[in-house]
Amino acid sequence: MDLNWYNSLNKPLFNPPSEIFGPVWAVMYTLIFISFVLFLNSKKSNNKTPGLVAFVIQLLLNFSWSPVFFIQHNLAISFAIIILLIILIILTIIFFYKVSKAAGIILVPYLIWTSFAAYLNYSIMVLN
Repeated sequence: MDLNWYNSLNKPLFNPPSEIFGPVWAVMYTLIFISFVLFLNSKKSNNKTPGLVAFVIQLLLNFSWSPVFFIQHNLAISFAIIILLIILIILTIIFFYKVSKAAGIILVPYLIWTSFAAYLNYSIMVLN
């Protein structure tokens, strides 16, 4: 990751300190894992395919954002990725909730944090 590039960017006043991101993402990934385990272990539904597909796609989008933003320095494409990610998180929440209410609800902080990250990505894109 090119943190020198990131540090040189104009950022909005609401940009959190860099030290915040690691711990917050550790919590988010823990919640994502717990949600996934609850979803998989639920005996409520035999048709988990839509939830699994949405989950895998959102995870791939999640993992693709950082290289596009920090390595390729492509603010516009990273913003497009994070918007798609939000859509897939919403779909995952819906599909997981139908199988396990707890699995769906546990993903809401992830949706909120990712929405904030999208607004931050957009703001940085506009400022630079």
